[in-house]
Amino acid sequence: MTTPPPAAFADPAGTWNKRFAETGYLFGIEPNVWLREHASVWQPGQRVLCVADGEGRNSVWLAGQGLQVDAFDISDVGVAKARRLAEQQGVTVNFTVADCDAFGWPEAAYDGVAAIFIQFADPALRDRLFARMVRSLKPGGVLVLQGYTPQQLAFRTGGPPLLSHLYTEDLLRDAFADLDIITLQSYEAMVTEGTGHHGPSALVGLVARRPAGQR
Repeated sequence: MTTPPPAAFADPAGTWNKRFAETGYLFGIEPNVWLREHASVWQPGQRVLCVADGEGRNSVWLAGQGLQVDAFDISDVGVAKARRLAEQQGVTVNFTVADCDAFGWPEAAYDGVAAIFIQFADPALRDRLFARMVRSLKPGGVLVLQGYTPQQLAFRTGGPPLLSHLYTEDLLRDAFADLDIITLQSYEAMVTEGTGHHGPSALVGLVARRPAGQR
């Protein structure tokens, strides 16, 4: 999920409800490309959490791959659309309406966490969010994350217009120092995800595993 303009941070639920209330799906109904390319790290039957999943495009697709999927978002309008999408696709997702602090975050419960464009988080919230994501992984569980880099400020094709909310490889390496990094890559690509993410983009992708022996 990508951040609205800075004025919207005062009422994130209201802002996202307004955006998701528009006709169609803001970010489309197809899964994020980075997620689709790396979802093979999980096997059918495993349990995966989709963080701030918006209108459900990623969680619904993962459920279609045979995974047990939990997903949450701050927007009740977005979650309602996600539930409809899951019904249309004939899959089951355990959806919750919650912000990142209010979500239950079961400890060592997930084989995977998908965190795709969650750059609404300012540095303080991001620190809490990243730590909770790590703790929610089982030993051996895998995180798949994608975000925009500072170079995205020149493209202006999606994401927050705030340098403090963007990711660098060093930031991610430090934030997830307790995980074993499988892939960490900065790159540019054409992104076509509805009207919300559309055009040439500066991206960073991470795949990292919680060590099997970690408690």
